[in-house]
Amino acid sequence: MPRSDSPRAPGLTRRSALGAFSAMAATTALGACGRDAGPPAPGASTDLEGEIKGAGATSQSDAQDAWVNGFMDRNLNAAVDYAGGGSGAGRTKLVAGAVDFAGSDAPLDEEESQALGGAVELPLYISPIAVAYHLPGLAGQGRLNMTGEVIARIFAGDITSWRDPAIAALNEGTELPDTRITVVHRSDDSGTTKNVTGYLHAVAPQAWPHKGAETWPLGGGQSGDGTSGMIQTLTAAPGTIGYADASKVPETLGTVAVGGPGGFVAYSAQAAAATLDASQLSEHATESRLVYSLNYSAEGTYPIILVSYLIARQRYEDPEIAPVLKAYLRYAASAEGQQAASRAAGCAPISEELRTRVNAAIETIVG
Repeated sequence: MPRSDSPRAPGLTRRSALGAFSAMAATTALGACGRDAGPPAPGASTDLEGEIKGAGATSQSDAQDAWVNGFMDRNLNAAVDYAGGGSGAGRTKLVAGAVDFAGSDAPLDEEESQALGGAVELPLYISPIAVAYHLPGLAGQGRLNMTGEVIARIFAGDITSWRDPAIAALNEGTELPDTRITVVHRSDDSGTTKNVTGYLHAVAPQAWPHKGAETWPLGGGQSGDGTSGMIQTLTAAPGTIGYADASKVPETLGTVAVGGPGGFVAYSAQAAAATLDASQLSEHATESRLVYSLNYSAEGTYPIILVSYLIARQRYEDPEIAPVLKAYLRYAASAEGQQAASRAAGCAPISEELRTRVNAAIETIVG
């Protein structure tokens, strides 16, 4: 399917476009999403040719940089480009044929899946979502403890002061300021928002009656566009609280240890991975759509997690796309690719069992 946002001159094929790209790359160093300068990595292949384009979740940006660089170092005649824009925008572009794959912090809905005529959804980026706050002078006293109920009441606007008895009771010995709480939410359609709101509705439905959704359901407060906008807004205003992929939260902000069975658990890649290990595939899952229904009540886990997907079509009209895309997805799912992403973004590598399922799903892609 032709791209709607990338017109080419008449007669310019994907392969000739790649040839022109490679010629320029011989004299110009590529940027963050390009090939590193220097000799090719061991095991590099010169057989795979083509270019693919993706867009979507900004939470995956550091992991995507690691995957793109590692893949292109090993496949010298292949090119991959990934732009952000948010989960919703990425899925929309994939459905429209403007990109070949999407990154998304939320799975496809049924309408999107049907529009693709067959989809592959791979949970390749697993990371905790931090509930982050800006209280100068408090971050050094350690993390604040909060239950899901308290977090829900704060985000719903029921708890409005940092010295509220509900917060104080969970943090004995901590001198809480009498500062007004300002809730910060994402202004764009965000899979991170859907994961957070889905968690709040599951654990505290009375305090948070809103079902999980990519669009923040309440007015008021402040907002930020994308992960970077969220962090900028939190950093700029004392008294704020919001949510973001934990790898993007600076040390100047405090973070919440979330209460559950067995006590309060601070975020970590390991605790996030334990949540996925305790979860099951959802009722919408198929052999190619590895979509999870999360278990928020497993003991010793960090329950607010981001399971971010790489999403592709099952069939491509352009025969050059499928081989490159399949190879790229296999690299992202490989032990090497997962370790590269973990080093770059602090995410949790997938298990061997999940990798086997992922590779089987990738093989259903044809072109």
